[in-house]
Amino acid sequence: MDKGKLKGHAALWVANLVWGLNAPIGKSVLWSEHNPGGVSPFALSVYRMLGACLLFWSVSLFLPRERVARRDIVLLLFASVFGIQLNQMLFLWGLSLTSPIDSSIIATVVPVLTMVLATLFLREPITWLKAGGVFLGCAGALLLILVSRHGTGHTSSVKGDVLCLVSAVSYATYLTAFRNVIVKYSPVTTMKWMFLFAAVVAAAVYYRPLAAVDYAALAPRTWAGIGYVVVCSTFLSYFMVPIGQRYLRPTVVSMYNYVQPVVAVLFSVAIGLDSFGFTKAAAALCVFAGVWLVTKSKSRAQVEAEAGMKKG
Repeated sequence: MDKGKLKGHAALWVANLVWGLNAPIGKSVLWSEHNPGGVSPFALSVYRMLGACLLFWSVSLFLPRERVARRDIVLLLFASVFGIQLNQMLFLWGLSLTSPIDSSIIATVVPVLTMVLATLFLREPITWLKAGGVFLGCAGALLLILVSRHGTGHTSSVKGDVLCLVSAVSYATYLTAFRNVIVKYSPVTTMKWMFLFAAVVAAAVYYRPLAAVDYAALAPRTWAGIGYVVVCSTFLSYFMVPIGQRYLRPTVVSMYNYVQPVVAVLFSVAIGLDSFGFTKAAAALCVFAGVWLVTKSKSRAQVEAEAGMKKG
């Protein structure tokens, strides 16, 4: 495996390790009947988008300036809508209404959607190896989630589940439809523009929920959770994903979603909230085997090259 692909895989490991803890930590920050000291999902969305915007623009001051074409600015605006605004806002809104378990299960559809959309937008072939890897990883992730011990106090909601599903569709669209413009520039350049657009929209639309927060009453634990969501789950992860997009195909990038429930379960085991047995080990193995199979599947370039050799 060449250095570029290794860099892409390493970046996605970091992003999804961080995201694996995002659902439980994010849930602990959000207001609910069981957590009256939390903040609304709309306020947390503004924190994420504004915080990441400030961080990416601050980092860009220390890097060589990269000029972005006007046409690409427009494309980054739409990429921001699907990859950040709809994805993050709908996910947090849905998470506030449903359980982290439901949101984790729904997230397993992202690689399936990405595989289909990559065929439509990028003409990537759906091979038996790729399809088998996607569904093997999906089965492993679902099994892992369903056999894990779940805390009480988290109720499911049809509305919350639907919002999480639309969020998943939005993210899969971002990975495929906007890949070409994302890989054209450095991760800092693409993200600083995308989060600028997202921050402006979020602040304009959700200024009332933001102003309604009783900041003096927020507990240190809540502030710590907000800090994790903004710095780690948003800034760090969204810095890493474009690196993965640059070197790996969209379906491979999306397959790392299956790592997130593995991380969540291992974290629960580490702090004594769950146990790890044969079934969970088998489920985790299915996840990693699925990722490996999709990585080994043929890309469009490889298929076209083989077709050309046969014609020759």
